[in-house]
Amino acid sequence: VQLQASGGGLAQTGESLRLSCVVSGDTFNYYGIGWFRQPPGKEREFVAAISWSGGSIYYKNAVKGRFTISRDNARNTVTLQMNSLKPEDSAVYYCAGKKNMQTAHEAYYGGMDYWGKGTLVTVSS
Repeated sequence: VQLQASGGGLAQTGESLRLSCVVSGDTFNYYGIGWFRQPPGKEREFVAAISWSGGSIYYKNAVKGRFTISRDNARNTVTLQMNSLKPEDSAVYYCAGKKNMQTAHEAYYGGMDYWGKGTLVTVSS
């Protein structure tokens, strides 16, 4: 299974970016997808996740109300819409997949099966 994250770039405070994660190599509908990020000099942290059905979604508190995760099963894609960006959102963002992930909370506790390469998001003040 391969995951390809894209959409990172440079934004100013308050602007928006949309990240995409395209999954290939297995049946996309089987996988829950999580977004994680690693700020410079810090450990990787959970950001948001969506279950395989799309019926369960979970966000890190710091991004609630600003970020929206969604999935398009026809395009094998999970999108992270990031609005009202802040400098502290700057990080390398990774998407990861877990087969048969029933609830999005599972991603928060780790155990993802596959990881994609990251995409860099830089938010200037």
